[in-house]
Amino acid sequence: MNRRKFLSFSALAGAGAVVAPQTAMAAVKSRTAERNANQPIATRILGRTGMKIPILSMGVMRADNPAVVRAAYNAGLTHFDTAHGYQNGKNEEMLGAFFKDKDRSTFTLATKGKANPRSDDFEQDYEALFNTSLRRLKMDYVDIFYFHAADDVETLTNPRLLTMLKKFKDAGKTLHIGFSTHAHKPAQIDAAISSGVFDVCLISYNFKLNILPELNAAIRRGVEAGMGFVAMKTMVGGTEDAEGHKRVNGAACLRWVWQNPDITTAIPGFTSFDLLDNCLQAAHSPQISPSDVEYLASLQNKEMLYCQHCGNCVSQCTRHLPIPAMMRAYMYNFGYKHPSLSKETLLELAVTGNECTGCMACTVNCPSGFKVAEKIAAITPIVNVPSYYLT
Repeated sequence: MNRRKFLSFSALAGAGAVVAPQTAMAAVKSRTAERNANQPIATRILGRTGMKIPILSMGVMRADNPAVVRAAYNAGLTHFDTAHGYQNGKNEEMLGAFFKDKDRSTFTLATKGKANPRSDDFEQDYEALFNTSLRRLKMDYVDIFYFHAADDVETLTNPRLLTMLKKFKDAGKTLHIGFSTHAHKPAQIDAAISSGVFDVCLISYNFKLNILPELNAAIRRGVEAGMGFVAMKTMVGGTEDAEGHKRVNGAACLRWVWQNPDITTAIPGFTSFDLLDNCLQAAHSPQISPSDVEYLASLQNKEMLYCQHCGNCVSQCTRHLPIPAMMRAYMYNFGYKHPSLSKETLLELAVTGNECTGCMACTVNCPSGFKVAEKIAAITPIVNVPSYYLT
């Protein structure tokens, strides 16, 4: 920029005529969202909760711009999903600031908390965690509180966990109890039904799943028992390729999910106005088209970024590494472009970056075709990158 252009720009800024691009875009997109609000989005009932929710909701996990939340709200989305750990609590704080002046009857909100029910201080720690979430959200209660990322039936049905969840509900801190999971889903759904505690299940659900017949049958059993189901990871990592370069057609992925009437809503994690518009396009025309079917079929046998969490790799690995969760970290970085979440995930697993040192050859043969050793080598160094370099 030469001196003349610089002075011209400075004069405009001083006069208040320069608007930050993000703010200007927010205004335009908010008006677009308000127009879209005149087009009603189909709703479904979330099991025995009785909550009537649009088929499209917002997974807020990666969003850090309240203008995107505002646009979604103005467009008619009423259900918003966050968690205690997202963005080290800043995600809940952002939602708390946005919703503090909103009519509580115009939205529903879910948050999640993870803890180890086998730890000595579980009860004290879990209650403190939930209270912190409510304080950040500036709310007396949430509509759904999920036990976050259940990995197995034993954890999900731990009596100490069930007792605490019922305590939260009885105290009015949450209206409904749920659990989220990526792994062993049919077995966990059946265990949740038997427990009688869980009202909702937040589940990874997409066209790439190789256990769809068993999973759909388990979901149907859950619905018959009164449970409601929310879909996440609907866009199989967000990109068509294993390196994360070409964005997936999210509208087609969502339309596929909504063909199952047992799924009440999906919570795609859009972070921009363009991605929101793509999701709204699907919600306003939710019937899957022949071109959608053809497109999804073209991806069926491609290696992408979504790990099935089948667990076969763990038993094959000589060091029994938590490979499915490590693959999720890979997806967060290369698909979602969210390196800080990738690092956070790996640190929770106590990954050091030296896990494969000394292995002459990888013994893992992934059923989905993942080049596991290459992906581990690519993602684990992020644990040693200072957090202030990551977004």
